[in-house]
Amino acid sequence: MHVIIWEFTVRDEHIPRFISAYHADGDWASLFRRAEGYLGTELLRSSDDANVFVTVDRWESAACFEIFQERFGAEYKKLDALFEHYTSSEKKIGIFSEV
Repeated sequence: MHVIIWEFTVRDEHIPRFISAYHADGDWASLFRRAEGYLGTELLRSSDDANVFVTVDRWESAACFEIFQERFGAEYKKLDALFEHYTSSEKKIGIFSEV
């Protein structure tokens, strides 16, 4: 399994729309589901800071994610640009593989 984890600090006024876009049935997951090998997304909210969220995107393999990027790169960039003003920071925590 190929797992990509992101951390976001979300602006107060955009929290409801961010949650809608980033949760397991949101805009991002809808795009990801168009690709082979997508296993799901989790949206987690910090219990210490209500503005901090983590997404966990799961793919069957790194190759599946690479194919997704090749086929849907333009749509990915479009969503990224649409939602970038929702956050004050965005950080890729890392890419992980199942042990």
